[in-house]
Amino acid sequence: MVIAAGAGPSWLDHSIWWHVYPLGFTGAEAAALPSGTPRRHRLRRLAKWLDYAVDLGVSGLQLGPIFTSETHGYDTTDYFTIDPRLGDDRDFDELILAAHERGLRVVLDGVFNHVGRSFPRFGDPGSAHWFRPTADGHETFEGHHSLVRLNHDAPDVLDHVVRVMDHWLDRGASGWRLDAAYAVPPAFWRQALDRVRPLHPSACFAGEVIHGDYAGYATASGLDSITQYELWKAIWSSLNERNLFELAWALDRHNGFLESFLPLTFVGNHDVTRLASRLDDERHLGHALAVLFTVGGLPVIYYGDEQAFHGVKEERAGGDEAIRPSFPDHRDDLAPYGWHTYRLHQRLAGLRRRHPWLVRARTAVRHLSNTAAALEMTDGAGHRLVTLLNLSDHPHRFPLDDTGLAVADASARTAEPCLVPEHGWAVLHQVTHAGVR
Repeated sequence: MVIAAGAGPSWLDHSIWWHVYPLGFTGAEAAALPSGTPRRHRLRRLAKWLDYAVDLGVSGLQLGPIFTSETHGYDTTDYFTIDPRLGDDRDFDELILAAHERGLRVVLDGVFNHVGRSFPRFGDPGSAHWFRPTADGHETFEGHHSLVRLNHDAPDVLDHVVRVMDHWLDRGASGWRLDAAYAVPPAFWRQALDRVRPLHPSACFAGEVIHGDYAGYATASGLDSITQYELWKAIWSSLNERNLFELAWALDRHNGFLESFLPLTFVGNHDVTRLASRLDDERHLGHALAVLFTVGGLPVIYYGDEQAFHGVKEERAGGDEAIRPSFPDHRDDLAPYGWHTYRLHQRLAGLRRRHPWLVRARTAVRHLSNTAAALEMTDGAGHRLVTLLNLSDHPHRFPLDDTGLAVADASARTAEPCLVPEHGWAVLHQVTHAGVR
């Protein structure tokens, strides 16, 4: 029997995303262009990297904010125009066309919890109901004066969000990543999706939820996917602390989430310190990627992580700059040291694509200590992969029956499938008389 999971369009089961923050990737100005300044057609620069994304092995782009905003894109001022720092509608259409020609889907970032202060409705007396007043002004998002929260009880706000979603889905987007979804009542998303989905039944909708009841939020909102921050934290933390019990605990919860929705899994994004900087021992970067690409969910690669970029997020103005850098004009201009990590991503993405059943797989921990774990992924239909992690200073022989198991990929090859070198990892697949399963 195939294990059931959450809803979503069928193409979502085959998704591997390349997450790009366009304003940073293209080297855009830090703030909106002065009035009268010609548009910068930087989306064309991003289009030149689509072949690189295809070679990486992804199936789509998850774009950060691209609409007109005041600074970083999350202070939107016009949801129906492309930010002049990035280009115009024609640039967007050409990017979508180029992506579709390569078999890539494009998901957009919808910032519908708050707006920038120069959003036209803000300050318009006739639109006061769009926002939540406070004793000394208007409610802001997590204390950021520049981000004014919308009133999600207002029918006009719901109508606005539905119009925006429909507009860009009509223009070729394949779905939405909903920023700060956790700050919005889940019933609001359900109302919006009840109106959008009939016109766009193949669109996907993922919500950013950091803490709390992921499954409950997914069920109440009707979203297809929720960001899996619990697993993100457990991956790097368990590797740093040499405490794989934390990872095992998170994967047990991850199994439960898969009953309700398809988790959006990642080891880096535009809001957190990069994996190569987060890990205390960079020998364990492959361990993190092996987990990302073999457990259930929808894996996302944050641009630059595939090249082992470093970058530390700092809690200050401009503290995101190091994790949102520009890419060069051409792939040949990337530093040579990053290509080893790129090729590792290619291999693991290829493995994932050869085993698409992993999207809904459950994980059982078959062997566990502080520094060694054997993770068995199955789908209830006879498919099986085993990921072995060794964080110790010595080779580790996993006490598993390796009958029918062969190495699909590993940090280093050994004579025995279940013998993993010091600080090594391996992914084993089941081999049958008919071949690989």
